[in-house]
Amino acid sequence: MLNDIEKVLLSEEQLKEIVEKLGEQITNDYKGKKLVVVSVLKGSVVFMADLMRAIKIPCEIDFMAVSSYGSGTETSGIVKIIKDLDSEVVCGSDLLIVEDILDSGKTLHYLREVLSARKPSSIKICTLLDKPDRRKAPIKADYAGAVVPDAFVVGYGLDYDEKYRNLPFVGVLKPEIYENN
Repeated sequence: MLNDIEKVLLSEEQLKEIVEKLGEQITNDYKGKKLVVVSVLKGSVVFMADLMRAIKIPCEIDFMAVSSYGSGTETSGIVKIIKDLDSEVVCGSDLLIVEDILDSGKTLHYLREVLSARKPSSIKICTLLDKPDRRKAPIKADYAGAVVPDAFVVGYGLDYDEKYRNLPFVGVLKPEIYENN
C-alpha cells in the first residue's frame, strides 16, 4: 500500500491537530444545543470517531450511507441513499453532517436538501478535507480541516476502490494506480 502513495499531504500528527481544533470549535458553537452528528459512510468513519471524542459536550451520533462514485474516481452526479438515519430526532435538532472530503459538493448538496425537509433547527457541514477547485454545487463547509489540491487523496478513511482507508495519514495516490482502471 505504501508504495502506491506519491506523497503524504497530512501526517498523523497534523490530522490529530486538525481534529482537536475542529472539536474545540464545535464544542463552543453547540453549547446548550441538541447536537446530532451525522457521519456520511464510509469515508468519514475514521474522522468521525476521532472528532466525536474531541467534542466535549453531549451529542448523539447517527450514520448515512450514500453513493455517487462507485469504484471510479469521478462522481456520477447521481446520489443514492443506501442507508438512511436510524434516529428520528432530526426534527428540532442541530445537525452536523461530517464528511471526509468536500469535492464536487453534489453529494452534500443533495444530502442537505433531504435532511432540511426533516425540519432540523440547523444543518452545518464539517469536512476533514476541502477541495474547492472541483466544486460544482453551491455549497461550502462550515468547518473544514484542511484545503487540499486537486489530486486523488486516500487514507484516514478515504479510499480508492475500497482500499487505503486504513492508512493513518492522508496521501496522494500515484496516478498509475487509478488511471489504468
